Amino acid sequence: MANVAKRDYYETLGVERNASDEDIKKAYRKLARQYHPDLQTGDQRKKAAEEQFKEINEAYEVISDQDKRKQYDMFGHVGGPQGFGGGFEGFDVGRGGFGDVFNDIFEDFFGGAGRGRHRGERGSDLQYNLDLTFEEAVYGKEAKLKIPRWESCQDCGGTGARSAAALKVCPSCKGAGQLRFQQGFFSVSRPCNHCEGTGQIISDPCGTCRGRKRVYRERTLAVNIPAGIESGMRLRLAHEGEHGTNGGPPGDLYVAVNVKPHPVFMRKGTDILCEVSISFVTVALGGKVEVPTLKGTTVIKVPAGSPHDKAFRLRGLGVPSLKGQHPGDQIVKIKVEIPAKLTPKQKELLTEYAKESGIPVDRDGDGLS
Repeated sequence: MANVAKRDYYETLGVERNASDEDIKKAYRKLARQYHPDLQTGDQRKKAAEEQFKEINEAYEVISDQDKRKQYDMFGHVGGPQGFGGGFEGFDVGRGGFGDVFNDIFEDFFGGAGRGRHRGERGSDLQYNLDLTFEEAVYGKEAKLKIPRWESCQDCGGTGARSAAALKVCPSCKGAGQLRFQQGFFSVSRPCNHCEGTGQIISDPCGTCRGRKRVYRERTLAVNIPAGIESGMRLRLAHEGEHGTNGGPPGDLYVAVNVKPHPVFMRKGTDILCEVSISFVTVALGGKVEVPTLKGTTVIKVPAGSPHDKAFRLRGLGVPSLKGQHPGDQIVKIKVEIPAKLTPKQKELLTEYAKESGIPVDRDGDGLS
């Protein structure tokens, strides 16, 4: 059976490929109201509307989800190569759930309570990906983040109009923000398309935001990164996301942390792990060895006859606990270093040691004693 090419999702919703989450949501709401089967009359029109409605829902479900949208933009469909979409890069904009938008529309159709004029919409959540060094994650820091976001226009106070006189009552809905009509046994209402449910139209838009009520700006935010944070953790900063519209509350900002690997140290919970190479002479006879820590070098005493991979614990030199408990420890493993080349004198001494110990010696270096 031949594959049937689907219509482009952006074309289905009537938006550009670089459309914002807010533009996508607005386009979906408008089309969903227009093609909802319950608002159609006649079997033929209902059937056609059902197909259109399914296509609109499918398109919105994909391009309103950041991960699915990335896959669709790259591959032309959702479900790219295995492992794709495993992380974030740069700065991403969050969104509300698909079900939330659909429920809003459903309640609009059937006169949901509290869905009247000037309903404020919550701003989008934002996510910022922050890379930290190993030391910064252990000891914490204050990070200065540059956050681009939509903010309420200060020049017009978020009204979108140049002045109060430029806000006019919508002639279509008479300021109600909704249009009502009878649909069978139900009294159906839907937001007015002319004023987009606000009950007002702008006769003279604000010169700064051009009637959009918000402006796109970058602001610098100081964020306290707690000591002991790990890769994969997120910090939530309430109300630091994008500003809402029509008086709606702002969204939240999430700071996703990625800790860069360290060339010497590794982390396991609140413990720091490292390995130190020491000579076989030190292992055999015992001695003092310098080891690195995040606070500088320190000295450990290696007992004579210590085995390869023996672990030494340095109390309190690990990672601070996020729960306020005692910090972890540093675990140092010793690795016995075998010299690749020996001087004639060293060979002679080792040969004498082997004889004294009853160990067979390969004098020719061919593996045979």
